[in-house]
Amino acid sequence: MRFKFFAAAALLMIAGYVLAPPAAAQTGIEIGAPVDGFSLPDVDGKMQTLDGLKGKNGTLVVWLSAQCPVVRGYKDRINEIAADYQAKGINFVGINSNATEDLNWVKSNIAEFGYKFPVLIDKGNTLADKWGATVTPEVYYFNAKNVLLYHGAIDNDRSGKNITEQFLRTAFDSSLGGKPISKTRANAFGCTIKRVAE
Repeated sequence: MRFKFFAAAALLMIAGYVLAPPAAAQTGIEIGAPVDGFSLPDVDGKMQTLDGLKGKNGTLVVWLSAQCPVVRGYKDRINEIAADYQAKGINFVGINSNATEDLNWVKSNIAEFGYKFPVLIDKGNTLADKWGATVTPEVYYFNAKNVLLYHGAIDNDRSGKNITEQFLRTAFDSSLGGKPISKTRANAFGCTIKRVAE
């Protein structure tokens, strides 16, 4: 009898999780929703804002890491895409939310990877929690009015050797061409953001 009771209780808990996931799983920004501005320090300690960094045709916010091998594999692609689209009015902003990476490490990583865009420090992973960012690299593309147009992966291949879907470039091109973005989300993959509570 006791076994049946515990089995039934376990089933109810599982059903409750499926129907109503924890609050952490419900955080984030919906496609088509405007985002509130943010204010974060860059690696030199200067406070930067979303409105101060955004481009005339939008902003790409990418979560980065100094230690993640997936970010290392994407560094050249990130730099190439940034150069191509900054020239078209889309500014790039990097965010580092990893509690395990100190400032000097992040600074040396920026120099090593050759990022030509600002990288901000999200101490306490406050912005990552608010937006629902979970991995590096993970991207959020906003239009000039700070409305989210695309969220997720840069492309479909970690290695870069067999890319068949250029999610981010396609989103940029559609938006710049005045067309709707056909794929507004693609599951981001990479290293988990190391949060302060972990």
